[in-house]
Amino acid sequence: MAQISAVQPSKVSRVQISKGLLTVLVSTGMLFLLSALLAPSSVVPGTLLGMLPFAAILGIVGLGQMLVIQQAGIDLSVPGAVSLAIVIVSHEPNGDNSKLFGAVVMALGFAVVAGLLNALLIGVMSLNPIIATLGTNALLFGAVLGISGGTPRTTTTLLAAIAGGISFGIPNAVFFVLATLLVVVIVLRKTVAGRRYEAIGASAPVARVSGLHVKTHQGLAYVWAQLLYCTAGIVLAGVTNQPTAFQGNAYMLPSVAVVVLGGTSLLGGRGLPAATVLAALFLTQLDQFVLALGVPYAVRTLVQAAALAIGVAIYTVDWPRLRASLKGLLSVEKP
Repeated sequence: MAQISAVQPSKVSRVQISKGLLTVLVSTGMLFLLSALLAPSSVVPGTLLGMLPFAAILGIVGLGQMLVIQQAGIDLSVPGAVSLAIVIVSHEPNGDNSKLFGAVVMALGFAVVAGLLNALLIGVMSLNPIIATLGTNALLFGAVLGISGGTPRTTTTLLAAIAGGISFGIPNAVFFVLATLLVVVIVLRKTVAGRRYEAIGASAPVARVSGLHVKTHQGLAYVWAQLLYCTAGIVLAGVTNQPTAFQGNAYMLPSVAVVVLGGTSLLGGRGLPAATVLAALFLTQLDQFVLALGVPYAVRTLVQAAALAIGVAIYTVDWPRLRASLKGLLSVEKP
């Protein structure tokens, strides 16, 4: 019996991984095909080169949110975290390349502090993640205004070359998201700490009985997430010539949407990093497709919300049970 119970979870995990990755892979392929047929301007080389960096940035943000959602949490401090990183690496150097490294270190330091604050509020004090991270987000935007005064600055030429440049015909931001994805996959799948982390996400009560420090791992998820948001903000500052102090606001809903579309459950469990990054490509291209059709910005936001709702429905609704219930209801109603 012990062998059976040990084998079954691994089979379930493999099914979940293939389902999540396959679903978003097929959806992305169909979206690009639809874009080529109905809005060819959204898939021309120039448009794709402009879209890929923002898909990569969303992918990095999504990986951070995935680490939190794996622990059945949610992080609503994404806008403040991304915006603060942008402000620090653009305002502190003020165009001086020699000051860029210090600014990056400073941004990472702020990210660690914000992550530890979330860890304290949620992991130690057991506050609701929504309330705690919204409070942290307000503090982060306070720092944004304190540093920038709400005015944009031009990014340094060095950061623009590193993050916003192109190598081998591919935007450098794509290499950043691939490197981040590789690190996340290796840590989660190939290290003892990563396997413990996933075990806690799958079942915190069982992990607690096994002697794992559940609150510590759940709290540290917010620290790692903040570091990824910071990385995304730094890359975004390099991609955008003159980034605004509130550019992170665009990543609140999409950061959750790509995690859900990638197949990671909002109730916690095993994370799907590759599917999350691919979902970021899907959502960014969907935005480009809708934009090419001339749809107003408000409708584009509704499209993102609809994508999130569809993702929740695909992965959380028990469709066989729902079909069985409907069949039973229809059979009762027949005379």
